Amino acid sequence: MPLQDFSHSEPLTMGVELELQILSTHDFDLAPQAVDLLRETARHSGAWDIKPEITRSMIEIGSSIQHQHGPLLAELLDMRGQLAHAARRLNVAIAGGGTHAFQHWSQQQIYPGERFQYISELYGYLAKQFTVFGQHVHIGCADGDRALWLLHALSRYVPHFIALSASSPFVQGQDTGFDSARLNSVFAFPLSGRAPFTTSWAEFGVYFDKMSATGVVQSMKDFYWDIRPKPEYGTIELRVCDTPLSVHKAAALAAYLQCLCRQLSLERPFEPAEDDYLVYTFNRFQACRFGLEGEVVDPKTKQRQRLRDDILRTLSRLDEHALDLGAVDALQGLRDTLFDGNDARWLRQCRAGGEPLRAVMEQSAQRWMSA
Repeated sequence: MPLQDFSHSEPLTMGVELELQILSTHDFDLAPQAVDLLRETARHSGAWDIKPEITRSMIEIGSSIQHQHGPLLAELLDMRGQLAHAARRLNVAIAGGGTHAFQHWSQQQIYPGERFQYISELYGYLAKQFTVFGQHVHIGCADGDRALWLLHALSRYVPHFIALSASSPFVQGQDTGFDSARLNSVFAFPLSGRAPFTTSWAEFGVYFDKMSATGVVQSMKDFYWDIRPKPEYGTIELRVCDTPLSVHKAAALAAYLQCLCRQLSLERPFEPAEDDYLVYTFNRFQACRFGLEGEVVDPKTKQRQRLRDDILRTLSRLDEHALDLGAVDALQGLRDTLFDGNDARWLRQCRAGGEPLRAVMEQSAQRWMSA
């Protein structure tokens, strides 16, 4: 299948997708009730949508196209309210977080659907292990060339979004030592990681044709890159964030990305280069493992610094853009996160007093459904 043309969209518009956990209110393990929840929410009011994900204990909600943080947050709050109401009717709970703290992959059930069955047959047990939960943010781009420029320009900031959103310290009952263990499940897929360094849509089309000719890929959906172009939407899609524990954090992360894209596009503080990726894997690992305490290497200057400090400096450069985009409060909330700690820290604090993981998941669900 040839690569489709890159659709034009209004630059810097944004959309958010959130993968969410469905929990039993009896033991707060994952509950395979996606079909029931989708039925209950089929007549929801609003421009957002809701759809199944790869296993029956997850759903994905997606916002409409938004221009500013305030309306995006209002829509996410509306989503949350209607979902929470439907969940209570079914006696289940909804939670954010990048992983469930104690579920076991072997107990998960693949959602009935052609693509999900294809993934299950291709990847075996990895498909069930893919019961992890992320936030994806789309940013509108005028054309494919500018989309690829922005994709590569954002590569040095990928650790920011991993560390700020990290909410997956626990896997199958154990503290992994990672702030974002979710991404370890994503990295297991052969077409994950970084996109190839192509700088024009025509050049990317040549790459796609070569990959398609091998039979390895059939569409853009087969790429699990950290950032990937979405030609049918006219966007680039950032995919590294864990699902936060609240919709407020989800909206703030989208606003941060929008402000950053505006600053990069208007000011062009540097030109992306293939060598920028020399430190990419190291920086990404530091963010996953240590969160805001990680260290990153600047691909241009080769200087090492604390990730928290790098985010703080970046935020200081975005004040003017945040003002123009109505995102001042959102970015201030992220500044607070730098000192208060990310969601992974909050989950560990819930556990620190000897609380069972069941109680941690209960508190997580209460936070998402009401915070």
